[in-house]
Amino acid sequence: MKPAVILVGADKGGVGKTTLSRAVLDYLAGRNIPARAFDTEAPRGALHRFHPDETTIVDITETSDQMRVLDTLNDTLAKTTVIDVRAGMLTETLKVLGNVGFLDAVNDGHFTFIIIHVLGPSVSSLGEIADISPYVKDAHYYLAKNHINDTTFFEWDPKSYASYFADVQCAGEITVPKLDEMAYEQVELNGVSFANFVSGKQGSFVLRGYVRTWMRNIANELDAIGLVALIAPELRRSA
Repeated sequence: MKPAVILVGADKGGVGKTTLSRAVLDYLAGRNIPARAFDTEAPRGALHRFHPDETTIVDITETSDQMRVLDTLNDTLAKTTVIDVRAGMLTETLKVLGNVGFLDAVNDGHFTFIIIHVLGPSVSSLGEIADISPYVKDAHYYLAKNHINDTTFFEWDPKSYASYFADVQCAGEITVPKLDEMAYEQVELNGVSFANFVSGKQGSFVLRGYVRTWMRNIANELDAIGLVALIAPELRRSA
């Protein structure tokens, strides 16, 4: 099994990238795919709060932490690594991956690289796409629209869309549906993963149901882009 890196990030804060990282970890666990995660929001780490057993907090700008992430890709039993990129650091993180030779290794076929770019609701997100375009040519690049906060997204006109995607091949889009506010709030207050909230026996049956349906909808989105086939093709062949 070739090691896979799933990078979840944006150059704008408040777009729900950590929510999506949490959902991806739950999705992988639900399909029995061992995964580890790195939270680059040092020193606190929002992802670490909800997935403490799988997650290590790192500062991706520090050489020693870059080594903790990349030097261990082939050594760990969990061959899938999820990196939750600190708000505003997507482009800088991709530059780091380029400078240390990771992107060259992806091009040589040593690693599978998946980028999930979480968009903001404004047209400025198109500028982000242009900024990261030099770093994504060998990656499986997906756009994600996160409606978790009842966000309304702009509609791209065809000319703008074509101009910004001239140098980027997008493999698909992921839509994160809105989650009932009270259900989301209860997960936050409990400080657990979405999956653990659903499987718990305490609290509201109704709120667990909302979260369960939301997780199922995201799983359908990740199934649709063929995430399992990308990171664990042997599982697909044996299914």
